[in-house]
Amino acid sequence: MERRKRHLTLVLGLVFLLVNLVGGCTAQQPEEYFDAGQEIEIGVGDEFIVALDSNPTTGYQWEADFDESFLELVLDEFEPGEAEEGMVGAGGEQKFTFEGLKAGETELTLTYKRSWEEDFAEQKVFVVSIT
Repeated sequence: MERRKRHLTLVLGLVFLLVNLVGGCTAQQPEEYFDAGQEIEIGVGDEFIVALDSNPTTGYQWEADFDESFLELVLDEFEPGEAEEGMVGAGGEQKFTFEGLKAGETELTLTYKRSWEEDFAEQKVFVVSIT
């Protein structure tokens, strides 16, 4: 009887471990957006990514302006593109990961500029609906 209990406990433990491993592997990645014309619809607590071409070696970077009561900036990272051998100063993508904080509609404005200049090269406005 004792042996059967240990066996059952071991089997249940393995099943629990397997379910958790499979559940972790199927975690959904946040959706990526590239164009200000795309509709961004997320739920409270959900994340999304805005990925834009960037080349910080020129001094230009994307700056995010948003209502912090609706969105939280989780991550701002640059992923270099594939450069040809010997090529210096190649661009890549600047990726912003945001999380929806409360239900409503808000705007996210991304401006491509040099930090020391008033003028900007490009500006994109995204409308974000949070349910």
